[in-house]
Amino acid sequence: MATYNFERETRTPQSEAFVIEVNGDEIGRVDLHYAASTAYATLCVPTDFDDDAIEELIGEIDERLVMSWEPLRDDFIVTVWAGHEVGVFSETGDEDDEDDEDEDEDIEPTNGNR
Repeated sequence: MATYNFERETRTPQSEAFVIEVNGDEIGRVDLHYAASTAYATLCVPTDFDDDAIEELIGEIDERLVMSWEPLRDDFIVTVWAGHEVGVFSETGDEDDEDDEDEDEDIEPTNGNR
């Protein structure tokens, strides 16, 4: 069983976004949205995650993140995407991303900003 760490990126009154890490490496992300008595999630995992690994991760997200919002909720609905990160794009063109440009030279953002 992997030890998952969740690093919060953003939070609003109805949603949160977390980077998922294992042993200090980013392996995915989860965006949570809270509506009435139902929680919704979009979970992005690596392509090599099998159904058992996905179910284990969903259980950790439920127990450690969602239950703190509403332990008596009616439902937790998760949409799972499997793939890899292409990059982070921003209209402001963050200067901190210049170091990452060498790694992603073959990826060109559509709006010219990164």
